[in-house]
Amino acid sequence: MINKDLIHNRIDLINRSIARLKKMAALTREQFLADPDNYAITEHHLRRALESLFDTGRHIMAKQGLGHPVDYRSIILTLGREQIIPPQFAEKIKGMAGYRNRLVHGYAEVTPEEMYNIIQKRLDDFEEFCSHILKYTAKHGV
Repeated sequence: MINKDLIHNRIDLINRSIARLKKMAALTREQFLADPDNYAITEHHLRRALESLFDTGRHIMAKQGLGHPVDYRSIILTLGREQIIPPQFAEKIKGMAGYRNRLVHGYAEVTPEEMYNIIQKRLDDFEEFCSHILKYTAKHGV
């Protein structure tokens, strides 16, 4: 059975991180790049939101008997295939898995400029993901 508290906790973590990232995104490029702490704050909250997103997906997969993910990308693709999130949305965000790995394993190559571009263009994906998950869990009595 899907753990309602776990799902809501992870969605709350995503939302809190996205709120912080939106503050960073409100900075001009020059302001963002001028202070190295902006990069550190952004990297932390982006990684935290990604980990929470994948934890949510992995939990749903496990509790719904959808197998064991072989990697982060397979979590997103399984959620799409099973209509937990719309398949076209899964296709759109499947690259999040690669970006999570880049932040964790290729962190030395992630630039402040790249991080600024991500928070300018991709934060809505997290909110949409949360919306789909909450609709799915409500539909299934969670």
